[in-house]
Amino acid sequence: MAAIGIVYGDIGTSPLYTLKTVFAKEHGLILNPTNLLGIISLIVWGLIMIVSVKYVTLILRADNRGEGGIMALMSLALSSVTKTSGWYYPLMLLGLFGATLFYGDSVITPAISVLSAVEGLEVATPVMQPYVVPLTVVILILLYTIQSRGTAGIGRWFGPIMMLWFGTLAVMGVINIAKAPQILAALNPWQALSFLNHNRLIAFVALGAVVLAFTGAEALYADMGHFGKKPIRMAWFIVVFPALALNYLGQGSLLLINPATISNPFYQQLGTWSIYPLVILSTVAAVIASQATISGTFSMTKEAIALGFLPRMKVIHTSERQIGQIYIPVINWMQLAAVLIAVIGFGSSDNLAAAYGIAVTATMWVTTLLTFFVVRYRWKYNLALAFAATGFFLLIDLAFFSANALKIFHGGWFPLLLGAVLFTVMLTWKRGRELVFENLQKHAIPLEDFLQSLFTAPPLRVPGTAIFLRGEADGVPHALLHNLSHNKVLHERVVFLTVLIVEQPWVPPAQQVNIVDLGYQCYQLNVRLGFKDEPDIPEVLALCGQHGLEFEMMETSFFIARQTVISTPNHGMAMWREHLFVGMSRNARGAADYYQIPTNRVIELGTQVEI
Repeated sequence: MAAIGIVYGDIGTSPLYTLKTVFAKEHGLILNPTNLLGIISLIVWGLIMIVSVKYVTLILRADNRGEGGIMALMSLALSSVTKTSGWYYPLMLLGLFGATLFYGDSVITPAISVLSAVEGLEVATPVMQPYVVPLTVVILILLYTIQSRGTAGIGRWFGPIMMLWFGTLAVMGVINIAKAPQILAALNPWQALSFLNHNRLIAFVALGAVVLAFTGAEALYADMGHFGKKPIRMAWFIVVFPALALNYLGQGSLLLINPATISNPFYQQLGTWSIYPLVILSTVAAVIASQATISGTFSMTKEAIALGFLPRMKVIHTSERQIGQIYIPVINWMQLAAVLIAVIGFGSSDNLAAAYGIAVTATMWVTTLLTFFVVRYRWKYNLALAFAATGFFLLIDLAFFSANALKIFHGGWFPLLLGAVLFTVMLTWKRGRELVFENLQKHAIPLEDFLQSLFTAPPLRVPGTAIFLRGEADGVPHALLHNLSHNKVLHERVVFLTVLIVEQPWVPPAQQVNIVDLGYQCYQLNVRLGFKDEPDIPEVLALCGQHGLEFEMMETSFFIARQTVISTPNHGMAMWREHLFVGMSRNARGAADYYQIPTNRVIELGTQVEI
């Protein structure tokens, strides 16, 4: 029930706009019985091949310790090849590209879902047409405003409401199929192949709209960690797929009987009496679909921060029971701004459809390519079998993507522009951090040598524990050098803390902590966290008691070096990228806040780093 409510909201609202977009005038496809049977057959068999076989059967197997989604798949693919492999960097770029396209998808989904639901008012009465966009804007603003409260309270209703939604889709489909049962001929895949063969170019163009029936397929993989494979598969085969197939067949029956209903076949399936109830139910379903993509954006951002592709941001947990329910204020308001630009700029679901298709299809082929590397190098299948498992789906993905590429100048540029901006931001942040690391490495003093030299004439030791945050493979922390230089003392126990984010979603608590005794009451504490683990240093320190290192928080001080990055010409990145990185660095969330260290136990010492 929960999987139906969260996972399938996006694909579940596709019947609102798919068929009317396919037969839109700009596509040049004539609405006649032959073409209609071909399109319905393409949609039904697309649901079978792309969603049922590719995603539900194959890609759900590619789990990263139970987690799914483009970031988890990228980590899985990267761990399948060595860091010295020539494939490592291209795979990272490919995964990053797919992740940025997901952001584009997550902007368009709320816009097109809510807009297409509210457009039902136009069907009821043309007088409402001027109010469709303003009403959509109001609904979206309310949706994003309540994000800070979390979804724990209303989330329990998502499953029952979406069950009602899919039940309604199925019932409407059956009623209309009974009126024109000849639509069932579309279940024969030959209808789809014949349509493609006889229409060629026009059919190719139509593919760009047919793909709208499969939007949201990526979500069922991304949400695998929340629900597991079995509930997602059961929900699809028992409820979602039958309901969608019946409704598309039902809309086809309606169009066979009355082609004039192509203006909005979804809302005319039961007659005028049903329009207002359907608008209400559709709007609620669209809001639920939007909520799933918003929550997915928060989760992906948190993963990107952990993997070093985005600066640290404020992450608020909205549920005491479920750690996955988070809210990121900066992302929330930036996404709302982008969604409102899409709604107001495009003005209708028909105009948004072109933008939607290219984001979906590009994400699909990126997923397929990454899956090939998992099948070939992680599962160790032979090359022929790996090609067979993914090559067929790649051809389908590229066909859909090529069809949507024709619409780049008609709205397809929007998600590509969003993706390009985010891709640049992520690469700039990652490269900037590498330059900072390289600079620190040049001036690094080996820690063990320094300690030996220091304790030949030891400084005054004062009571308590000092914890110095230290980067991976860093030398002596700058905060320690500054403390010795200015305060001339050293705590009686010194701990060097290094947090390592590994390319897996979770690390069991028993494997998170490793302590190395450096002598002189000095210790190196290495903490391994997955990219979905919660970075909570006080909780990690509590685990150290099992390893013989106890911490009393009121006697422990955390020394953190706050880096001020300075851009210098003629080295590193292009100047505009360096300034972008410096701006992000200055506005990034502080390490103490990000790692949930008590603020009254933190001492920050500044240091300048040139890039």
